[in-house]
Amino acid sequence: MSDLTIEQYCNEEYLNFEDPTVVKAQQAAIREVRSKFEQSHSLYINGHWIKGDSGTFYSVNPSNLREIIGTFQLASSTQALSALDSAWNAFEQWQFVPAQKRADYLFTIAEIMRRRRLEINAWMISEAGKNYMEADADTAEAIDFVIYYAYEALRMDKGMPVLSENWGDHNKTIYMPIGAGISISPWNFPFAIFVGMAIAPIAVGNAVVAKPAPDTPKMGYLMAEIVEEAGLPAGVFNYITGDNIEVGETLARSPKTRFISFTGSKAVGLYLTDIAAQVVEGQLFLKRMVCELGGKNATVVDADADIDLAAQEIVKGAFGFQGQKCSAGSRTIAVESVYDELLEKVVAITKALQVGDAKDNFAAGPVVNQKAVDKILHYIEIGKKEGRLLCGGKKAETEHEGHYIEPTVFADITEDAVIAQEEIFGPVTVFIKAKDTKDAIRIANNTQYGLTGAYFSNDPTKIDYALRHFRVGNMYVNRKCTGALVGAQPFGGFNLSGTDAKAGGRDYLKYFLEPKSMTVRPKEGVSYTLTEFNFTKG
Repeated sequence: MSDLTIEQYCNEEYLNFEDPTVVKAQQAAIREVRSKFEQSHSLYINGHWIKGDSGTFYSVNPSNLREIIGTFQLASSTQALSALDSAWNAFEQWQFVPAQKRADYLFTIAEIMRRRRLEINAWMISEAGKNYMEADADTAEAIDFVIYYAYEALRMDKGMPVLSENWGDHNKTIYMPIGAGISISPWNFPFAIFVGMAIAPIAVGNAVVAKPAPDTPKMGYLMAEIVEEAGLPAGVFNYITGDNIEVGETLARSPKTRFISFTGSKAVGLYLTDIAAQVVEGQLFLKRMVCELGGKNATVVDADADIDLAAQEIVKGAFGFQGQKCSAGSRTIAVESVYDELLEKVVAITKALQVGDAKDNFAAGPVVNQKAVDKILHYIEIGKKEGRLLCGGKKAETEHEGHYIEPTVFADITEDAVIAQEEIFGPVTVFIKAKDTKDAIRIANNTQYGLTGAYFSNDPTKIDYALRHFRVGNMYVNRKCTGALVGAQPFGGFNLSGTDAKAGGRDYLKYFLEPKSMTVRPKEGVSYTLTEFNFTKG
């Protein structure tokens, strides 16, 4: 595969769960992983599997709270810093490994993921509460990240185009890896984002200490197994679980942490950004901060839109994976002439969604934990005072005790209402009425976030206006506002949605590189050309 080029890259196809054979295969994988529940899992530091110094914790199935996914380690701050030291030690050699060889490691990792795809899906269904399609899309995206970043690393290895000869000088600008850093990933895309955030810096010669979210440690553990099987040199990738303060903040504050890659809540992201800005004793660089912090995403439906299509896509965008996506459509802004019709159709589709255990592939599964339940129900109570509750609004009754909440729709919400401004991160969406196209886009932009947005219209003039004035990092016309594809729709947002690093795009790897300009003025009789210089030949 390493002889291919970026032009031959294409996104991983999703499995077809309309095919009974595929469904049976996924169900068999679920039964297999369920037989492995309650096992103990180790940390993976410097190529070794070790126990944590600070005890253990459990990962619980959110679909059935009586089921324990497994036992995981609580690493100490000493172990966390030891993992960072291991990453720096590995970096000394890894930075000089030729880009083609690094890419070959990544291609091998992708092939192992493909082979274990149904198993990875099954663990995600069990630990994160995703249905079959949501889980498979997550796994497919992880594979996409690995392959795309491998290709991109090969492209970046060619350096920055410059004038090779100028005023008698020979010039070249290369991209150098920056060192060892940390990756702190979320639970909502527990494989794709964990993999993408860790593998991107590795692809271009850096080393990583990767910490998964406490709710989904098994997904990070699977990546550690895959990395070991692929033969990645010890210390290049380190998997560590533990307390957010003892492990996460300790690593973030270390003067040895060269970069912090974070995806999660705005509050935590801003806190880490503040830490990253502080230069402490022994620190020799400015820490590189890469973060994605969520959104309050709007779907705008104009007067001439296909209302049936808009209604279907709104429900997908709002309630896919129970609305637990930073890209989820939590606001619908409809022009007044179509407001009532659209609302009626969305409510009808939403009421038809069935809630239940993810292993049985219900359309709506559980939210991640009790903290999420409490937060979502709190916002629902606020919503009852701010508008009309048309469906949902409470915990769902299901076969098992789990973190289930009914998909919820509020109508007649003002644009500055609490539930129209604050990120809920659950199966709740609100309807806001607008006068016309410009008013709808104005309302859509009236938030501190700017991640994704969707716009429905069949008028080219209105579409052009929306494309120019809708201030979001990822905008979609006549489709839902979730589901960005690696290499096609680089993902990241404006304002307080993060650094807009555009994961899965051509600019992303530059966050983990620093350009070095080199100039040689040849001496008469001495032959030396920079065009032949290659950093990774060491």
